[in-house]
Amino acid sequence: MSIAVALDGPVGAGKSTIAKECAKRLGFVYIDTGAMYRSIGLYCVNNGVDINDDNAVAAALADITLKIKPDKEGQHVILCGNDVTDKIRTPEISMAASRVSAVPKVREFLLELQRSFARTQNVIMDGRDIGTVVLPDAKVKIFLTASDEIRAKRRYDELVAKGEQVSYEDVLKDLRKRDYDDSHRSAAPLKQAEDAVLADTSELDFDGSCALIENIIRSKAGAL
Repeated sequence: MSIAVALDGPVGAGKSTIAKECAKRLGFVYIDTGAMYRSIGLYCVNNGVDINDDNAVAAALADITLKIKPDKEGQHVILCGNDVTDKIRTPEISMAASRVSAVPKVREFLLELQRSFARTQNVIMDGRDIGTVVLPDAKVKIFLTASDEIRAKRRYDELVAKGEQVSYEDVLKDLRKRDYDDSHRSAAPLKQAEDAVLADTSELDFDGSCALIENIIRSKAGAL
C-alpha cells in the first residue's frame, strides 16, 4: 500500500526544497502542487487574463493543459506543451498563483490531478491544503513553518541567487500579504490539519530541517 506524506505550510517555509530532498532520501516521488497553481497564474499573466476576475480565470481553464513529470531531481511542469519549470518562480507569478488559487474552479481543476499521484506510489506532496483537502487521509501530515523574517530572508537569498533584483523589505511585505491572502481565502484556506505535526525550522539550517522532516515521516509511516 502506498504512503502519502502531506506537507503544508506558508510561503517561504522551504517546503519544496525540503520535500524534494526528503523524497530523494526516502525513495519517494516528490509532487510540488504549488507549481501547478503557479502555472495557472503564468498562463493568465501571459495571455492577458484578469487574475482578479474569477469568471475570467475559470473560463481560461478550458484552454489549459497541464502535465507534471516527476524525475530524480524533482519535477518538470509542462504547460500547454511547454516546459515552464523555471518560468514560474518569479515574484510576479508567485502573487498571481496566490490569487488564482483562491478561485474554486481552479482548485477543482487541479484536485484530481493531485490525488492521482498518491494512489499508486509513495509521495511527498507539498502545498497549502494537502492535509486538509487534497489528501485528508494521508498517513503522514506535517505543517512546516518558520518566522516571517526567517522565511523572507530565505526567499530573498533564493531570488538573489537567481539574479532577481529585489529588496528584502519588498520580499517580506509580499510574503506577509500572501500569508494573509492564503489563510483568509474562502476556498481551502491555509491552515494546519488537526492531525498534522507542527515543524518549526526557524532555528534550523537546511540539513537540520531535512533531518527533522525525515524523522517525522519515518516515525509516522513505520518501517520504510
